[in-house]
Amino acid sequence: MSSRLVGVGVGPGDPELVTVKGVNALREADVVVVPVMDSGERGRAEATVLHYVPEEKVVRVVFALNERSDRGRREAAWDAAGGRVVELLEEHGSVAFATIGDPNVYSTFTYLAQTIVELVPGVVVETVPGITAMQDLAARSGAVLTEGTEPLTLVPVTAGATVLKEALAGPGTVVAYKFGRQAHEVAGALRETGRLGDAVWGSALGLPEESIRPAAELDGAPLPYLSTLIAPARRDGGRGGKL
Repeated sequence: MSSRLVGVGVGPGDPELVTVKGVNALREADVVVVPVMDSGERGRAEATVLHYVPEEKVVRVVFALNERSDRGRREAAWDAAGGRVVELLEEHGSVAFATIGDPNVYSTFTYLAQTIVELVPGVVVETVPGITAMQDLAARSGAVLTEGTEPLTLVPVTAGATVLKEALAGPGTVVAYKFGRQAHEVAGALRETGRLGDAVWGSALGLPEESIRPAAELDGAPLPYLSTLIAPARRDGGRGGKL
């Protein structure tokens, strides 16, 4: 039988936001891999998974999740992580990989799956979608992501403030991920494009340290790395005007 690797989206942190299909996939797998930084602290994916499967079923695998400058170190960590998952597939046959958010949206799983496909001939790779941070922040803040024919643009601010400014200058709602360390630049981009008033940001969604605030309160101080911003589309207040 072919070995099977399943990427399971476990949402942004609130364990109640894992789908029924996601819970079933975690429980049906022989082992559940969770990514950890080399510093060893428990991440959101692991904390969420432990609400649904016993700790002895969880395997922590080190990834260079916070490494952006040293490509050699990052590649070495990826190779080691891929090798460890290959060992688990050979031993167990069915492995689930838990990732925050959705496995097909800026996820560690994407790169892992590419590595495993090259190393394990015939491996079956599947994904189970998860609730994203922008969906959770929209629900918790009351922000509407899209109406009618409005576009929705998702920007990782790690790509640079210029990319964000270009998106904000266009139509529709703009969502920014990973902007915590560039909070000052993000606030400036919102002001320059006239998008500050309705924008909202949030971090640690669904967790005890949750923070959801108007973007106008951004003071330039660094925020948690996994902060999320929603800048809603400019709307005239009419109902169904863009249908």
